Amino acid sequence: MDRLKSAALKITSLEIQGATNIAIYAVKEFIAFAQRHKDESNESLWKDLLTAEQVFARSRSTEPAMRNGLLFILGKIKHDHQQGIEVNLAKMVEIYGNEYISILKASKSQIAKYGARLIPKNSSEPFVVQTHCHSSIVEAILVEAKKQGRQFKVISTETRPFYQGRITAKKLIDHGIEVIQVVDSAMRWAARNLGTDLIIIGADAVTSEGTVLNKIGSRLLALVAHEEHIPLYVATPLLKYNPGTAFGNFEKIEMRDTVEIYKDWDEKPEQLKILNPAFETVNRLYISGVITEAGIFPSGQVHSNFQQVYPFLQNAYQSIEHEELEFNI
Repeated sequence: MDRLKSAALKITSLEIQGATNIAIYAVKEFIAFAQRHKDESNESLWKDLLTAEQVFARSRSTEPAMRNGLLFILGKIKHDHQQGIEVNLAKMVEIYGNEYISILKASKSQIAKYGARLIPKNSSEPFVVQTHCHSSIVEAILVEAKKQGRQFKVISTETRPFYQGRITAKKLIDHGIEVIQVVDSAMRWAARNLGTDLIIIGADAVTSEGTVLNKIGSRLLALVAHEEHIPLYVATPLLKYNPGTAFGNFEKIEMRDTVEIYKDWDEKPEQLKILNPAFETVNRLYISGVITEAGIFPSGQVHSNFQQVYPFLQNAYQSIEHEELEFNI
């Protein structure tokens, strides 16, 4: 369990970043954990797997794509057992874990194709796309648009305190995309003065009401989009939907360690209080649409589309989260 906790700490410390990357990393570590304990009895390993799932769930509070992956594995195994299928736990964790990773990667590829279509072809002058923080999904959309020969440039915010926007800038420049970077507080100025045509941000979570949670500053950018009449889209796999929000469980805003804010100060005044919220909500009223593997539609339709595309995950959440967690063999 110590190795698993060390792996989860990499998520907490932001050594592993990006909701999709975190989900894939956690599932792979979950598989490795099961393999290390494959000689245990099924009863013992099942209890350990439930504990391991909680260790990862507590590593970051706003990571439903990761939690969905682990519930996908556990729910599939429990379903097999209830159907009388002989279960080798360690092996099934590997099979279903790799299946989830494949689903997640395929969804990213499909989202990139849908999202690229929002950038027009044969534009007389470069189309301007603005984004915030670093999203591997948004990055994939922009790289796909570049591959298709669409002409555009990107405005990227630095995104304090970890400057993930610098990651966005570097990765896009490596693909030959023109990038202009501004400080976070200049996002409105940039949108108004640099001719932003389209805003695309990622998501860390989506609720049953269609509210999106993303990096702090995202709601400010949504308000800029509303004020300046710029369409704002959220690029996200449906797997970032939190099924628990349909049962009254609120998605939490993670409050990060304040040292992230003042670590580069020469001296912090002792009486100064600092807050470091990592995420904020974006109301569905400010979102033109969500770009998902199932198409582009209003964020309020995420819940119904999730149920249609991934009906098993909705059932898995209820099975693992709300029923007796016994696995008697």
